[in-house]
Amino acid sequence: MSFAGSTALVTGASKGIGAAYALELARRGADLVLVARSADSLRRLAEEIRSAHGVRVEVVAADLAGHDGPREVDDELRRRGIEVDLLLNNAGAGSIGPFLDRPFDAQLASVDLNITGLVTLTHRIGSRMRERGAGGIINVSSTAAFQPLAYQAVYAGTKAFVLSFSEALAQELAGTGVRVMAAHPGAVATGFLDGTTAKISDAADSPEKIATRTLDDFAKGRHASYPGSWFYRVQTWVGRVLTRRRTAALGALVNRKLGFDRVADAENAR
Repeated sequence: MSFAGSTALVTGASKGIGAAYALELARRGADLVLVARSADSLRRLAEEIRSAHGVRVEVVAADLAGHDGPREVDDELRRRGIEVDLLLNNAGAGSIGPFLDRPFDAQLASVDLNITGLVTLTHRIGSRMRERGAGGIINVSSTAAFQPLAYQAVYAGTKAFVLSFSEALAQELAGTGVRVMAAHPGAVATGFLDGTTAKISDAADSPEKIATRTLDDFAKGRHASYPGSWFYRVQTWVGRVLTRRRTAALGALVNRKLGFDRVADAENAR
């Protein structure tokens, strides 16, 4: 697939991996629709991309965790007459720490964003792709999708949904001209753990590496991408070898070693 001359919609585009995806797509010649909550951050990125790459960049500020957010994005696309060739569902959030000890509303919002927002945009935009007989969808999941993770119970659960949903949808759309790929990065050096006492791994990959490898894999026609370092992919094999119970126990052990069982909000730490 050539990205030149296509229009790609990137969610969660204001920072982190989303911004890296947007910059890499623009470098490859794609026009962009940038979606996130922060209009100011999106406008700054859009101006940077226009200046550096000369592509068309549209900004749509919306909260995809909100009930009306995905519909508002789709309505705005229709109003502006924009047809999306590549939907890159990158927006995501998660909570670190014991499920019953962490704020519930934030965890529920991550379910709304990681699952409901993704599914809604995929249905609305994917339907038009199928009608045209062309298009692509990349859903950003995680290596966390492949095993239950204590102290990341909600996050890993939502990413397991994205994995299963993407694989099933890829089969449904086979032969329609619309391709679906799930991307499974491991730890990435972003602000994902900001605001908590948890620390990102020293082995975390850069957002730029994840963006480049994801798009390379999609251009090669793959249905799954493991864009991070090799050892993150190895972690996904554990659940194929061990029983579910042993896999869950191992995940809990690893996360306790990382201190995820003792995570607190940074402002409350002493």
